Amino acid sequence: MSYRELVNKLIESNISISTMESCTGGGVSNAITNIEGASEILRFSAVTYSNEYKIKMGVSPEVIDKYSVYSGECADEMSFNISKFSNSDLGVGVTGKLNRSDPNNPRGDDNTVFISIYDRRNNTYLKNSIVVSGESREVNKKVVLDTILEMLFNIIK
Repeated sequence: MSYRELVNKLIESNISISTMESCTGGGVSNAITNIEGASEILRFSAVTYSNEYKIKMGVSPEVIDKYSVYSGECADEMSFNISKFSNSDLGVGVTGKLNRSDPNNPRGDDNTVFISIYDRRNNTYLKNSIVVSGESREVNKKVVLDTILEMLFNIIK
């Protein structure tokens, strides 16, 4: 499976998607927009590295305070709110730390990434957390992007 196959399946199924990404830095939306026809299904993408912009995009400050910005709960807020903001069928939220501590957000494991995909059509979430290897950011981002790809295929099949 590839992002090309994903985009073609989303187009064929008339399913729209939006992303709110943190540690992947827009990697999911980049992989989607590398494919011809992506504009038919990609509604919106936001890279929200800071707490401030996660909050501006709808993530509850209370969720960040209670669970941390690096949590499954935060990823759920990201996926839900990006879907709502863009009126898309699927919302992808991803947050976590890749090989470094964050002095602004000290809570949370340094190599854990939280992924949430909100499916507005069924009002359901598909969630995952993965521990990355501690190798380079590039290698770890690829692991996360491959995991998200697999999760998206599980939702749309």
